[in-house]
Order: sequence, then structure tokens, then C-alpha cells
Amino acid sequence: MRARSIRSRFPCDRRDPLDCDEQAMKALVTAGAYVALADGWIDPAERAEAVSYIDRRLIAPSIPRERIASFFDERARRLQDSDFAQLMIDALRPVAGLSLTTDVIRVAERVAAADGRVYPGEAHAITLIRLITLAAPEPKLARPPSWRH
Repeated sequence: MRARSIRSRFPCDRRDPLDCDEQAMKALVTAGAYVALADGWIDPAERAEAVSYIDRRLIAPSIPRERIASFFDERARRLQDSDFAQLMIDALRPVAGLSLTTDVIRVAERVAAADGRVYPGEAHAITLIRLITLAAPEPKLARPPSWRH
């Protein structure tokens, strides 16, 4: 049994915690699989690193390790399709709301380094993930009413 979960840092008070786990797992696995594929093939160490990172950090405590691994394989297959860009966008969309930006970038970097070398394609994939996750639209501030002096 796990001692503590990092779920408390996620703003899931009004949402189903299982849904938050699912969204978090999808975001991290998608980022990891995308980076793993960037050099043309997936080293088993890359897959293992993504699964271990999510499990070790208790990011999705309600999801068993085997399901995370299975989802990684499924994402890797889907990322090879022509609609991979939409898959990435959909998976990474909830990252900011779940406070996962740092974890998504970290898992991408760890996956890239898992086989002992970071290839140029992997570095480019990490850059793209950074741009997607860090370029969330800033909230628009309502204009205050005119002040009369």
C-alpha cells in the first residue's frame, strides 16, 4: 500500500479523482511515448522509465503499473498515425490545470536519457513538449471600469 499520494497537489476537489489520475497518466505517457519514438524506435528502458516515473511519483495512484505500461504501448502505436498532433494536443491540454507541467517535461527528459543517449530527435521532441505545455494561454483580465478622478 502506498504511503502518500501527490494527488493532493492537483486541483481535483470538484472532479472525480479517478478522472484526474486518468488525465495525468495520459499526459505523461503520451509525452514519454512521443519522446521514445523520436529516434525511430522504443528502447525497453524508455518504456520502463516512463512507467516507473509515474508509479514512483504516485502521479496516478488508482491506475495499476500494468495498465500504465499497456497504455504506453497503445499511445506509441497511435503516435505513429497521421493524427498524432491532435493526440498530443488532447493529451497535454489538461496539464496546466493539473499542475503537471514540470512532471511532463521531467518524464520526457528521463525517457530520452533512459537508453544512455539523448538523440537529436528526442531533444527536438522535448522542445516541442515544452512549447506545448508552457505556452498555455494566459487568462484574460477583465478591464476595470473607467475610474473618474
